Amino acid sequence: MTTSHLDADVAVIGFGKGGKTLAANLGREGRRVVMIEQSAQMYGGTCINVGCVPTKALLQQAHERPGGEFTVAGERWFGHAMGAVHTLTGALRAKNFAMLDTLDAVTVVTGRAHFTGLHTLEVEAGADRLTVNAATIILNTGARPVVPPELAGSANVLTNASLLQADALPCRLAIVGGGYLGLEFASIFARLGSQVTVLDRAETFAARLDRDVALSVREVLTAQGVTVVSGARVGGVADGPDGASTIRYSVKGEARALVADRILAATGRRANTDGLALDAAGVDTYARGNVTVNAHLQTSQPHIYAVGDVNGGPQFTYISLDDARIVADHLGGAANPRTLENRGLYPTTVFLTPPLAQVGITEEEARGRGLDVVIASKAVAEMAAMPRARIVGVPEGMMKFVIDARTDQVLGACLFSVDSTEVINLLTLAMRHGVTASELQQGIYTHPSATEGLNEVLGARRG
Repeated sequence: MTTSHLDADVAVIGFGKGGKTLAANLGREGRRVVMIEQSAQMYGGTCINVGCVPTKALLQQAHERPGGEFTVAGERWFGHAMGAVHTLTGALRAKNFAMLDTLDAVTVVTGRAHFTGLHTLEVEAGADRLTVNAATIILNTGARPVVPPELAGSANVLTNASLLQADALPCRLAIVGGGYLGLEFASIFARLGSQVTVLDRAETFAARLDRDVALSVREVLTAQGVTVVSGARVGGVADGPDGASTIRYSVKGEARALVADRILAATGRRANTDGLALDAAGVDTYARGNVTVNAHLQTSQPHIYAVGDVNGGPQFTYISLDDARIVADHLGGAANPRTLENRGLYPTTVFLTPPLAQVGITEEEARGRGLDVVIASKAVAEMAAMPRARIVGVPEGMMKFVIDARTDQVLGACLFSVDSTEVINLLTLAMRHGVTASELQQGIYTHPSATEGLNEVLGARRG
């Protein structure tokens, strides 16, 4: 066993978006930074390795796959698709490592870190031990999928991370959990050729959406071959001698069973704080393990910050990047620092086909608050002024806007349409800066594009 010691200005635990951005920027400023990552397979963080990038790359492969049924040729295509995904993630992982490793002021250490004091960490790498003493410590350890007890013990139960390492396309894929992650994987694997069933515990499908949007989403998923069972209470799973598994569940007290080759647990995530020995540094956490933070993302110890999924905020890569901005402003003493309180609106996207993008509030939320609103909505298939959807062969979905009747301000938008991942960013910026619905309606947009759909949809307002 070897032991060594490092002194640093800043220690970052976790190579995710917020942590690596802070490490790179602080290192370029000349601060001595130690970046600690427990696995060489996670350089770059969740997004690059087991999250956003591989899932969206697999979605692109699914779009290119000829045919939609489960066949031997389809299985071969899956092997090709996964190979392309792994090549991409490997290249990005290497690029992310080099981004920090080439900075003279930054030292990358691979091993598991835990606190031994307020400013001291011990990093374990096999039999080797490294003590790191740092004035500032940044927690960026992310979150992990949670497998519920009723699914434990089955060899066929996978998380989103392990499903992305699958070497064979499952003929029958069961997804336990009808949230956004579950639906995204359902859409991807249905297009790849799997027979997909979603067991959703919630009684109402996509409850956070307005009912007209949720209906549109469900219709599209059904057309893609996805079966969604709402109100499904999973009781257990048993693996059979043929290698398949039987899931026992009930709907309104009626016992049912589902046979599947693979089961995706999409039932939530938990902050990665186990093993950090946070109590040794006096860092407080909530019941689910996420670290408590203030508006500047300081923990209960002012010199320790928490960014990204570990702090319990919205679990998106771009939120982790904004967390990095908040910490950088606070460390740098910015005159008008960014904080959680002034973060403002941000968009979300579920990468279905077509993608579902949202910002602001829904019609149901607006009316529940007693707001006087007008609604502008239209099915993509009925939109004459947006040929982009037909050109790329994705004419499904709808666009919907919630508008303040008095001020003409857009209160919320839901775009279930081709290229909505891009258009929603434009709308978010417009909403932040007070651009009215009428100004968006009268905008001059390129043709053919998805953005020009705003001309037509916003012209179809109703009370």
